Amino acid sequence: MLRTFLEKLGAVTIFIFREMGRMLIFLVMALVNIIIRPGRPFHIFKQIHFIGTKSLFVITLTASFTGMVLGLQGYYTLAKFGSEGMLGSAVALSLIRELGPVLTALMVVGRAGSAITAEIGIMKITEQIDAMKTMALEPFKYLISPKIVGALVAVPLLCAIFDVVGIYGGYLVGVKLLGVNPGAYFHEMERSVEWKDVWSGFVKSISFGGILAWVCCYKGYHASHGAEGVSRATTEAVVMSSVLVLVWDYFLTSVML
Repeated sequence: MLRTFLEKLGAVTIFIFREMGRMLIFLVMALVNIIIRPGRPFHIFKQIHFIGTKSLFVITLTASFTGMVLGLQGYYTLAKFGSEGMLGSAVALSLIRELGPVLTALMVVGRAGSAITAEIGIMKITEQIDAMKTMALEPFKYLISPKIVGALVAVPLLCAIFDVVGIYGGYLVGVKLLGVNPGAYFHEMERSVEWKDVWSGFVKSISFGGILAWVCCYKGYHASHGAEGVSRATTEAVVMSSVLVLVWDYFLTSVML
């Protein structure tokens, strides 16, 4: 009984470390291609358009209602202490430091990350990637690297839009609906938000973009054959990217506070 348990535990441990090694090698190869053999700008702009522009609607919608909820909850919490004027500061800091980068990354994973995994996975099982190698075309140069660069550029821009829309969503609820003084809303926000807060959110959004593109490309590139293999790879990519974003957010927060 104990021997069987130890054998299974060892097999799981070996599998985890092997998978981590494969993912690290995959990332190194992608970074080498980005630095040494970058693809055409057209491919990069195409991915920025796909990841960024096509995600604007879901980002704007999510940001507006997130800001409204923060404004509503923050008002009734601050009202208990007679500090309704601090609502702008609470909304802005919550969005810029944490909610903006994290929710932006999660929305991009759900909308664009899953599509990236499915696209590469289908190319894998239909042997299109093997055909590229046969024609002496480097798949990392044309498939992987542009997607990672596109995510590194698009996710911080989407995060900035998320923050601005969320702040104005909180303004609509706090000022227009609940009667908070508009001057106090923006004055307290300007007084409380510092450059390190903006820098923290910017660094987080860049790292989240790299993580989600890396994981989604890896899962698609190593998808098993058949429709079931692609669907499994897509599910694993979304789950793993979301979990890694949350875990990495904790470590970054603990370092940058």
